[in-house]
Amino acid sequence: MQKRKKTCPNEYEHAYWVKGLKICGIDEAGRGPLAGPLVAAGVVFPEGYENPDIYDSKSISEKKRNELYDIIMEDALEFMIVLVDEPTIDRLNIYRADQLAFAEIAGALCGEIILTDAMPLDLDKPVIPLVKGDQKSISIAAGSILAKVTRDRIMEAYDALYPEYGFRRNKGYPTKEHLEAIETYGITPIHRRSFGPVQAQQLKFDL
Repeated sequence: MQKRKKTCPNEYEHAYWVKGLKICGIDEAGRGPLAGPLVAAGVVFPEGYENPDIYDSKSISEKKRNELYDIIMEDALEFMIVLVDEPTIDRLNIYRADQLAFAEIAGALCGEIILTDAMPLDLDKPVIPLVKGDQKSISIAAGSILAKVTRDRIMEAYDALYPEYGFRRNKGYPTKEHLEAIETYGITPIHRRSFGPVQAQQLKFDL
C-alpha cells in the first residue's frame, strides 16, 4: 500500500479569506542549535492559494525544500525573513528573541490575521498560535521552509569558515560531532554563549 503524502491544508486561511482578509503565517528555524542565528520567516499568500507540496519543512527532503523556497518567493503576495544574531539571542534569551522576530514580521507584512507556529504575540492584529502549525496551515508551513532553507545555507557557509565543527552536517545542533569539536577547539564567534555546553566551555576557558 502506497504511503499517502502529507500535505498542509489551508482551512485556517479559508476561514478568513472568505471574509476578504489577508493571512500571514510565521515560523522559525534554529531555536535549538548551539551556533548560528535564529531565522524567522513570514508569508502572505493570495486568496485561495494551494500547493500540495508545501508542508512542515522538517518532514520534506532538502531537495524539495530548495525547490519550494523559490516557488514560495515567486507565488507569495509578500514574504519577509528576519535573522537574529547570537549576541541578541544571548542578551534576550531564545524565546524572547524568537517572539520579537515574529512580531517584527507580523508588523511589517500586509497580513490582517497572523497565524504562528505556537507563538503567542501581543499585537494590534489578531494572532492565532497553532500547535504544530507548520502541519496545519500552508502559510505557516511556507514560513518554515523559507526559514529553514535560509538558515541551512548560512550554516553551510559557516562550515567553510569553521570546518572542524561540521556545520554543513549538524547545522549547529548539539550532535556528538559538534560537542566534541567544542571540547577540542573551543568556541567560535557564532556560538551562543548562553547555551549550556557553550557556557560550560567558556567557563573552562575563563578559569
